[in-house]
Amino acid sequence: MVLQIDIQHNTAAFAALIEGKHNDPFAVLGMHRVGNVRIVRALQPQAQSVDLISIDGELLAAMERVHPDGLFSAVMPARKRRYKLRITLPDGGVEEIEDCYRFSSTLGDLDLYFLGEGSDRNIYRKLGSQLRQFEGVSGTRFAVWAPNASRVSVIGDFNDWDGRRHVMRLHPANGVWEIFIPGVVAGAHYKYELLDQNDQLLPPKTDPYASYYEPPPGNASIVYASNYDWRDGDWIAKRSMVPNLDRPVCIYEVHLGSWRRIANDVPRHLTFRELADELVSYVAEMGFTHIEFMPVSEHPFDGSWGYQPIGLFAPTQRFGEPDDFRYLVDRCHEAGIVVIVDWVPAHFPRDEHGLRQFDGTALYEHEDPRKGEHADWGTLIFNYGRREVVNYLIGSALYWIDEFHIDGIRVDAVASMLYLDYSREDGEWVPNEQGGNENLEAVEFLRNLNKEIHAHGAVSFAEESTAWPGVSQPVEAGGLGFTYKWNMGWMNDTLSYMAEDPVHRKHNHDKMTFGLAYAFNENFVLPLSHDEVVHGKGSLIGRMPGDEWQRFANLRAYFANMYAHPGKKLLFMGSELAQYQEWCHDRSLDWHLLDHASHRGVQNVVRDLNMLYRKTPALYELDFSAAGFEWIECNDRDNSIFSWIRRDKSGEFVVCITNFTPVVRNDFRIGVPQAGSYVERLNTDAQQYGGSGIGNPAMTAGPVASHNRSNSLSLTLPPLATLILEPAQPAAGN
Repeated sequence: MVLQIDIQHNTAAFAALIEGKHNDPFAVLGMHRVGNVRIVRALQPQAQSVDLISIDGELLAAMERVHPDGLFSAVMPARKRRYKLRITLPDGGVEEIEDCYRFSSTLGDLDLYFLGEGSDRNIYRKLGSQLRQFEGVSGTRFAVWAPNASRVSVIGDFNDWDGRRHVMRLHPANGVWEIFIPGVVAGAHYKYELLDQNDQLLPPKTDPYASYYEPPPGNASIVYASNYDWRDGDWIAKRSMVPNLDRPVCIYEVHLGSWRRIANDVPRHLTFRELADELVSYVAEMGFTHIEFMPVSEHPFDGSWGYQPIGLFAPTQRFGEPDDFRYLVDRCHEAGIVVIVDWVPAHFPRDEHGLRQFDGTALYEHEDPRKGEHADWGTLIFNYGRREVVNYLIGSALYWIDEFHIDGIRVDAVASMLYLDYSREDGEWVPNEQGGNENLEAVEFLRNLNKEIHAHGAVSFAEESTAWPGVSQPVEAGGLGFTYKWNMGWMNDTLSYMAEDPVHRKHNHDKMTFGLAYAFNENFVLPLSHDEVVHGKGSLIGRMPGDEWQRFANLRAYFANMYAHPGKKLLFMGSELAQYQEWCHDRSLDWHLLDHASHRGVQNVVRDLNMLYRKTPALYELDFSAAGFEWIECNDRDNSIFSWIRRDKSGEFVVCITNFTPVVRNDFRIGVPQAGSYVERLNTDAQQYGGSGIGNPAMTAGPVASHNRSNSLSLTLPPLATLILEPAQPAAGN
């Protein structure tokens, strides 16, 4: 009789549950007091029958089917409080489960407060899927931000992807939906099913905070828990909140899917663990101090190279599990290699299973396409004026630092974030509140981001191509707070110069010197990145003029000129091989080229440049100070020769000189800081590099004035070559 009365009183609620339209199932399902009794209700559409049982398996009551589509109800016996459900399936199978609707919220008041405020820097531990014990029961807590949805459910392989069975609890003050589902273990596949504010069903969504995803063609999130035992404690303990700008930085930029492939019947890329063996040993052998991974965040389209991410909290499944990526980072640290990851907070793709219109509204993006769409890339722009979005993005950056021990974050497409009119015509953008084109909300976001990155002991790099002031200056001084800025101007100017036939270089001389006019305005990285060897630009060796010998000589001279120039260094993989082909993301580097002496020579000169650079403080200590650089001669345009001095903090120095013509210059005199013997520390024309072997086995600077100096050297300058010279060190005991 009690159940019949209950049915009559809740007919509308029961119908809404069956239709998947009820937005507060915790008010109906589970155990509730009705008059003097307690009634347990359960929605189990897949069940033939359901029994109410005790924790020990004792039958408490056979539940009555109160709706033909699988709603069951029973009176809880007196003095019983805990229960489970025994479900008999149509095929006769039986399973016992905990009822998720008997559990209270797993998010405390403080959690909800910080989530609502947008200040929870450990947000990835609150939202997403979290394996945990709750009230003595094992399961997974799911939580997602969707303030404008009328209903959110977890669907997965544990509930037949039925959105009626695990409708979540809404915390209306901050728009977070949450549920603890007992029995869901690591490896479970899931998505979110949402109804918009008009009760219309949206495409199933992957979890914005998922830490693991299934491979295509599927796009489900996967419950994951790390079991990795880190071995880099000493490394992490030595990281500093104050960046060490006086350290050597030579970066090897890598696309993991195309660095090297295994040539089976179906060629495949290496896994994270295979890369931990092969890539790490190669980078260490080549002498690079840093490795930069192009985005490893999960992304749906291989051709985006990771720059259109769908999962900012998940290493892509293409190369293994998240713990496999942890192993790769750990091995880098073991080899003394600093790890940087490319990270993309500027935009996200329109894939309907991702962030676009996540709850039926422009939640992560702007509603106005003049602010929310990238016409060039066909992507959507994050809304930096929304605190929850900022919390999502900063939480992601810190996730990579804290959970994967990443040492540096390289922020992609910063210029597109800073300017409201980026790649837009008049009428296609909305000015800021002051009438300007600066994205003030993005500026504030970047400043807060960099403060947090540094506070967590990591560094940040800006790919920023404009003259925005103070990109790498501290926030307190009015800057954006990045540690380093890519010097795109140097890259464009010098590559343009190098493409000229040497006979015409004298007319473009200033392209090689202009960078020194602003070299100390920012903490610059000199980037020869992947962007310079794609989209029809060809390879670096392919852009060098002249015959075969001259092209290789040009490239060797250019690399050494870059290493001797103020600024940290970055070289994209394959450039050290002098690869002919333009880089392709789904093909291995052309490692077979190393069978040829000319290509081995370029690889050798890059290796030796790295080794020389690392042990020569004059080449890195004062990269960002004019005190570390001095021209000897910058105006010799007729000969296309450049000469300068690099100094370290103690005053020790090296002399650098580049001859960018194929003409040998005999008895070429340059002024130097002091008299005495000098030695060649590096000569890109050496025979071991594929050069002609012209050089200076012995040099003595004497009292002959030149270049406003009392002492000078008479040199033989090899063709298309860079020399790095140093005063001879006194013999031991002298």
